Amino acid sequence: MAPAGSFESLAAALRSGADSVYFGVGELNMRARASANFTRDDLRKVARLCHAAGAKAYLTCNVIVYDEEMEEMRALCDEAVKAGIDAVIASDISVISYAYSIGLPVHISVQANVCNLAAVRFYAAFADVMVLARELKLSQIRHIIEGIEREDVRGPSGGLVRVEVFAHGALCIAVSGKCYMSLAGYNSSANRGACYQLCRRAYKVTDAETGFELEIDNKYVMSPRDICTIRVLDQLVDAGVSVFKLEGRGRSEDYVAAVTRVYKEAVQACREGAFTPERVEAWEAQLHGVFNRDFWHGGYYLGEAWGEWSGCSNSRATEQRVHAAKVTRFYAKNGVAELYLEALGLEEGQSILVCGPSTGALRVEVAEMRQDVDGVTQRVAAAPKGATVYVAVPERVRRNDRVYLVQPRALA
Repeated sequence: MAPAGSFESLAAALRSGADSVYFGVGELNMRARASANFTRDDLRKVARLCHAAGAKAYLTCNVIVYDEEMEEMRALCDEAVKAGIDAVIASDISVISYAYSIGLPVHISVQANVCNLAAVRFYAAFADVMVLARELKLSQIRHIIEGIEREDVRGPSGGLVRVEVFAHGALCIAVSGKCYMSLAGYNSSANRGACYQLCRRAYKVTDAETGFELEIDNKYVMSPRDICTIRVLDQLVDAGVSVFKLEGRGRSEDYVAAVTRVYKEAVQACREGAFTPERVEAWEAQLHGVFNRDFWHGGYYLGEAWGEWSGCSNSRATEQRVHAAKVTRFYAKNGVAELYLEALGLEEGQSILVCGPSTGALRVEVAEMRQDVDGVTQRVAAAPKGATVYVAVPERVRRNDRVYLVQPRALA
């Protein structure tokens, strides 16, 4: 299950093999501040795009909801039903009970902190899918799934309750995201989708009475590394996990494309008996190429003590994208994109990323480039800023798609 915070990310997720996509609308979701989000008017289009790609569309309404917002919440759920949205992801019982009452399938959010089989039994009256708390060990996850099967715990659809876990992405220092630090610092609640991420900043410890400053080996003492389960994905599959949730509604479309593609390939490799250390190494290299705060491999699921701090407030990606050009035309017959190099020059052998609301994030290795020179189209090894060039692309791109040069990123 892949994240979408924009139409670009939605397209990237679907083109990279997502089986389902989760997204937010307006303010009633946990990424109200961090992503562009969609509007109620977008619901039908999102559902149509997902279904055309054979994927499910899941609406997040996973914040706590106040009395004065009940009308808004109900209207949103009503519109989701009309639009053909497949389920709502929620933790507040007001959302869960209302969605259930109107026939909108419910998935229990990680914010509900489901940690045991008794909680699964309770929520099974409303939901077919449950995201378990992120702090559980693999053995605890396996125990819950075995309990569901042993006790025949079924959801409203009549099928066995399915278990979902966080597989990749940003972690919060708080238990399953229940944090009040942003509320204390800015009167802006993380539980309302308005986190300022104070935990990601650098801190020092000072004695208030004497002014003595404590020396610590890492000033980012509340900024955990991202969880990455690619090394243990086969164990999670073997435990019976049904859905792997990829975090990142606030991330760029190339992040969504890369992470979705990697985990899709890895799950398929598990099914085919082709999950090997060599492939894991290659997948990890791809994951390091996009936004990350370094990785905690397996994390809670392996019972590891928390001490994997990021050492930074931002990304440790090994690659960066720099705006270079825009697509001015696409020749479908030949599979060639016409690019206007509005910001940077381009050379053969370089990698570019083409991004757009329908294109998603398409990475292209520029094996050959052509340019009109004195009225003749000929191959060129390099073209300067301001030139128009022609590059073969493996898929359709669109006019005004943004083109980025992908470059190695120097890490301090």
